[in-house]
Amino acid sequence: MPAVRNVLVVGGGAAGAAAAILLAEGGVAVDLVDLKPDVSALGSGITLQGNALRVLRRLGVWDRVRAEGYAFDTLGLRAPDPAGTLIAELTDIRTGGPDLPATLGMYRPALAKILLERAGEAGARVRFGTRPTALDQDGDAVTVTFDHHRTDRYDLVVGADGLRSWTRRAVGIDAEPQPVGMGIWRTFTARPASVTRTDLFYGGPAYIAGYCPTGPDSIYAYLVEAVQDRFRLGPGEALATMRELSQAYHGPWDEIRATLTDPSRVNYTAFESHVLEGPWHRGRVVVIGDAAHSCPPTLAQGAAQALEDASVLAELLLRHSAPAEDLWTEFTARRLPRAKEVVEASLQLCRWLLAHERGDVPGLMARISHLVAEPA
Repeated sequence: MPAVRNVLVVGGGAAGAAAAILLAEGGVAVDLVDLKPDVSALGSGITLQGNALRVLRRLGVWDRVRAEGYAFDTLGLRAPDPAGTLIAELTDIRTGGPDLPATLGMYRPALAKILLERAGEAGARVRFGTRPTALDQDGDAVTVTFDHHRTDRYDLVVGADGLRSWTRRAVGIDAEPQPVGMGIWRTFTARPASVTRTDLFYGGPAYIAGYCPTGPDSIYAYLVEAVQDRFRLGPGEALATMRELSQAYHGPWDEIRATLTDPSRVNYTAFESHVLEGPWHRGRVVVIGDAAHSCPPTLAQGAAQALEDASVLAELLLRHSAPAEDLWTEFTARRLPRAKEVVEASLQLCRWLLAHERGDVPGLMARISHLVAEPA
């Protein structure tokens, strides 16, 4: 018998949707609420490593994800010279196993739609435009008040509500993401035929210039710079700024730049990071995904670690007979050290770039790949 009979999941991102799917499939009554009015998600593209694909297969969505996305097994390194010279082509480790590609890129809102539709199919009740406003725990359950003054009781609340997690604050966990010192320009645009994998350019006016194919006809491209106050730029100014910063990069970037004409396709965000030390739960409330840990996307492990959180949490809740201390001890032991190591490695890459230091980037990437190749 599962440790819980009914669960509230707060947040419909990757972690929340995955937890809802697995718990609902295990016979738990699941409510998933999200403040957004629909399944659309802010952002352009997302890079999913093999360990993320392994969880997506467990969720029963791999065939849909594969059809929507663009899979590849190599990584290119290019020079910021007039030709965009290819310096090296590296074969990535298939961290999800030999029968899954090393990496898959896809349109982020498409992934959100697939996961939330699957949650509904599994039996979860999904409600958009809804948020909790109060949590009141006793020894047996959590009483949750919602913004429409509705009140329900749950055996467990899962806070998967992102970097600015309301749930984290509501249970008194004082840990907020801190700036890393970098900002990233992102755009979603048409895929040139020459782009068949991620290529990274190190050097030039940006720390990193890169792109990832997200489907047969689309890519997302990005430029990482020292963080600046870009947030007040109007759409046209933002587009012009990204185009100007990209002028130093060539090869496929010349084709990408020619498609950068739509201001609505450009966004800018600052890198932030945090890890909750110690248990991620307080009584019958637990936080996962970006609510518990976040890292700059230098290793493309953010979504993968969120999906792993959900997978391990659901496994333990379905295997244990009660949400008691032994369950939480096992959850912490399996998730905290792994997530912390990924976050620290992502930050180390940032520190090397900020200091213009030539660190052992291939060695660090290989170490993390071998770590996450082992199932969580």
